[in-house]
Amino acid sequence: MRQTAILALILLAACGQQPAGKPVERMELGANGKITDLNAPKPTPSAVPVAKVASACQPVTFEQAKLTDCVADPAKDRIAMVLGPKGEAPYRSFAQFAAKRSADASPVVFAMNAGMFDGEGKPIGYYVENGDRLKELNRNDGPGNFHMKPNGVFFGSDGKWQIRTSDDFYHNVGDRPKFGTQSGPMLVIDGKLHPQISQDGPSRTIRDGVGIDPQGRAHFVISDEAVSFGKLARYFRDAVKAKNALYLDGTVSALWDPATGRMDSRAPIGPIVVVSAK
Repeated sequence: MRQTAILALILLAACGQQPAGKPVERMELGANGKITDLNAPKPTPSAVPVAKVASACQPVTFEQAKLTDCVADPAKDRIAMVLGPKGEAPYRSFAQFAAKRSADASPVVFAMNAGMFDGEGKPIGYYVENGDRLKELNRNDGPGNFHMKPNGVFFGSDGKWQIRTSDDFYHNVGDRPKFGTQSGPMLVIDGKLHPQISQDGPSRTIRDGVGIDPQGRAHFVISDEAVSFGKLARYFRDAVKAKNALYLDGTVSALWDPATGRMDSRAPIGPIVVVSAK
């Protein structure tokens, strides 16, 4: 009986010890058949107040996949990048950002994760916030989606928003923009799909990206179910008619839409793109 009791206590103690969480790995490339995240979680909206305004985000269906397309219009919206309070650690969530946001700040139209990051939530590529460059352009080679060349930069100033490949940005953009974030891979380049993105590869996860339509509006699109690189890229090319589109991230992809009360919180995030009313 004594040995049985001791064994039971050992088992109970083991059950109470949970392993530390591991940072999210975003290493799938999609074009080489490697599968890394077939069981990506669905969006997990938090209970937040619903703003009394029309939503800029609309549900769409593309090739039988459910997506949400949020549109920022330069005529009435402004875009900014946000990482964390000046001199402090990144927010890592919309909830933390909302809690510390000034009460007299312009209303948030929507926000989305925007750019890949390290274990501390800091950007691994070019990053400009309110005209301050916090990270230089990253043209290094390496593994993972970010280094699936060409990658690119989403940036802008004074209501003019652009997406360029990192090499194009390096050679042709001299003035520092008001905001900027580097990510990868590019999804659409001069109207054509990234050459390494397969038609509908086996890698599936929740993904988000940004593209500029012919009217100069920025479409921030997040999938509401696991999709391939190819499907998201084709949405930007065929539905948005974007000449250039950039992948922002996968698995950790998240949207905050105050108009509907949606605030995704599936995993810690890094840089945040915030669209607010002028």
